[in-house]
Amino acid sequence: MVITKDSVIGDILDFDPTTAEYFLAMGMHCLGCPSARGESLADACAVHGVNADELVEKINAHIAGK
Repeated sequence: MVITKDSVIGDILDFDPTTAEYFLAMGMHCLGCPSARGESLADACAVHGVNADELVEKINAHIAGK
């Protein structure tokens, strides 16, 4: 799976639950919330003031390193 800014957080977590640490680190502590799981990565980054491109890069590197 390749993560993009349009990827849905729930899909990312279902694919690799260990990516949760990246969402927690940006202040997204409600990962089990239905609305959070249905958000795009870009939407979550906008709400939490995080650079979406940097987060995409970090998560893709994490997944590639497995």
